[in-house]
Amino acid sequence: MGFCTDSLLGLFTCVKGHGDPKKSDRYPCNQGVMAGVYLLMPSTQIAFTYPGQGSQAPAMGAPWTDHPSWELVAEASDVAERDIARLLLDADAEELKETRNAQLSTFVLSMVVLDAVERLGVEPSVHAGHSLGEYSALVASGAVSFADGVRLVTERGNAMQAAADATPGTMAAVLGLDDELVELACEKSNADVFVANFNAPGQVVIAGTPDGIAAAGELAKSLGAKRIMPIKVGGAFHTPFMAAAGERLDKALADIDFREPNRPVVANVDAVAHSGSTEWRQLLKAQLTSPVRWRQTLHTINEAGADLIVELGAGSVLTGMAKRTIGDVVRASVAKPEALDSLLKELDASPKNDRSPDGEFLYASERLVVSPGSGVFIPLDTTVAGTDVGVGDIIGHVGTTEVRTAFAGQLHGILAVDGERVASSQPIAWLRVSA
Repeated sequence: MGFCTDSLLGLFTCVKGHGDPKKSDRYPCNQGVMAGVYLLMPSTQIAFTYPGQGSQAPAMGAPWTDHPSWELVAEASDVAERDIARLLLDADAEELKETRNAQLSTFVLSMVVLDAVERLGVEPSVHAGHSLGEYSALVASGAVSFADGVRLVTERGNAMQAAADATPGTMAAVLGLDDELVELACEKSNADVFVANFNAPGQVVIAGTPDGIAAAGELAKSLGAKRIMPIKVGGAFHTPFMAAAGERLDKALADIDFREPNRPVVANVDAVAHSGSTEWRQLLKAQLTSPVRWRQTLHTINEAGADLIVELGAGSVLTGMAKRTIGDVVRASVAKPEALDSLLKELDASPKNDRSPDGEFLYASERLVVSPGSGVFIPLDTTVAGTDVGVGDIIGHVGTTEVRTAFAGQLHGILAVDGERVASSQPIAWLRVSA
């Protein structure tokens, strides 16, 4: 794992993990990215966003099983001591609704997608996640290790499930009413009901007892709400109903080594971009009983100069919220592998990506083929520069495992040496994709 790709033909720079203890647990020194692609990223300001509970769907992991990033599922399963692959592939909608299952499966899929995107060299300027997604954002930023993220999400899901079982509650979306009037409806209801999510203009989620939801809903309608839409969940999340979960989570947070993120993370509680390491224990505990200020978070991202907001993980709920909140910002979502090319085409089309700050031409159409595992690399006789390849073509073997390209194009360079041992995810070759 000590092999550094910055020695390979001068074409790559080891920008993930090399000399950076914040990222070395997920991106060891062998996982460099092509300098041309990486340098493109500071030109276009990108925000990565991560979905929360409710975005999960049966078989949402199925499209990723053949992608190298799927290996994270086994790592997460070992840490959580649960079969997360089964949740991502075989669990039905009813099983996935359980808080402990929804949170763990959604988090791990976001990590798989993040890993796939970062293998392409795409890096953001800021991270943000909706509720559970905040844990994805912290791992992505290097503030929390992948293993600690799995542990925290596992404990959070269990704690929230227990709190919901002890104090039953539910949630509903109030549509077509200003935030302040929704808050007023909750206050005037004289019941246990609270604002839980400020999602987008005209879309606020309330949570509490069923009677409280009904009372606040009627008041909201009298104030002009267009619709009250029940949400099928088993708890009143982001309200005082989760106080017991907060106490339990606080104990788990005390064991976590928080580090300074490599990019700021916008917190749910205050919609402020945080760059330090000391505030996250309190922010994550407070998040359980405080409303998610997602609309305000999107404005923070927008005001920071984001040109592109990319949702990484199941579904596209956050992409829809961004459209309603800051419609002038370009949006993209990556839930399946085929969206990776769409993302790079979006970046390639950006006028900001013609040149790097140093005037160097950048080529977002270039891709890496990485090793699927550890072992000795043996290329095919036909694997030479200038060869045209198609999606799924074999270019060699690592041990007995086939090395296949995920892209169609022309090989421009072979980066691994015939007969030399390579590590998992080490770059094997690079190519320019077909137009």
